[in-house]
Amino acid sequence: MKAFVVERYGNDEGTRFADVPEPVPGEGEVLVRIHAASLNPIDFKTREGKVKAILPYKLPFILGSDLAGVVEKLGPGANTFKVGDEVYGRASKMRIGSFAEAIAIAESDIAPKPGSLDMCQAASVPLVGLTAWQAFVDRAKLRPGQKVLIHAGSGGVGTLAIQIAKHLGALVATTTSTANVDWVRKLGADTVIDYRKQDFTKLVRDYDMVLDTLGGRTLARSVGVLRAGGRIVSIAGPPDPAFAKEIGANPLLVFAMFLMSLGIRLRTFPRAIRYEFFFMRPSGEQLRELTKLIDAGKLKPVVDRVFPFSQAKAAFDYLEKGRAKGKVVLKMK
Repeated sequence: MKAFVVERYGNDEGTRFADVPEPVPGEGEVLVRIHAASLNPIDFKTREGKVKAILPYKLPFILGSDLAGVVEKLGPGANTFKVGDEVYGRASKMRIGSFAEAIAIAESDIAPKPGSLDMCQAASVPLVGLTAWQAFVDRAKLRPGQKVLIHAGSGGVGTLAIQIAKHLGALVATTTSTANVDWVRKLGADTVIDYRKQDFTKLVRDYDMVLDTLGGRTLARSVGVLRAGGRIVSIAGPPDPAFAKEIGANPLLVFAMFLMSLGIRLRTFPRAIRYEFFFMRPSGEQLRELTKLIDAGKLKPVVDRVFPFSQAKAAFDYLEKGRAKGKVVLKMK
């Protein structure tokens, strides 16, 4: 089968299309014929080797984790789905490989595709939808009436995070560029901050939570908008010791993450603000919850652009420019 593989870490010169053996589904797995797969920033960070301390893949490997397609074969013990079922999901972090014609994936990592979505729309949902759901529901335990600041509301995570936070009853503020102000407001944001013209630290105060998708200086300045005892959940800031222990890192890596996150943790400590970094986890069960919301019309995934699989490198170039409104998707068929 055709697959988009990383042969060496670095820029796109280290990636190429290759003919690789079709995977064989193992215990509790199914073989999914992939119709569409979406790109995420973690994909080019993986390609560049920026996360190899956390995700040590053996070269060469197939990129990609989000997918939508059709179940083609069942592995031993697989009994949740049947051949011909349309599904979508996110492969586990050590079993990635959705930028290919097929993938062997755990049944627990997929769910029935929302009937109201086509394959490209469905493939855009898993990573960003689960990230927002787990940040708000599992981590922050967001309650109706609480106030949330979501950075980069027009991005892949942001577009669904706004909608999910509103569904949970939160008051939502978000940052975006001038061109997207009206658009993210239509997604449901109550307060929209044009970061090119406005300073978010002067416009929001005493918030309960920040969902940080940018890291760096934006993360550091976000501390000031939170109430005492508030929370920052980050997917872009420095990993912290709790995350290191969560992934079973060795003592040296735990110490490294302690040092990496020390600056932000010192900022948050005086006002008992909790900082945590996390990677979302695949969950077919939570995808089923998102499916209900999608098919009820309460969540609408946003696809910015669809590229044919043969133009994967062009899709990466487009995503890396950082101007996509929503998700970038590869269409296999």
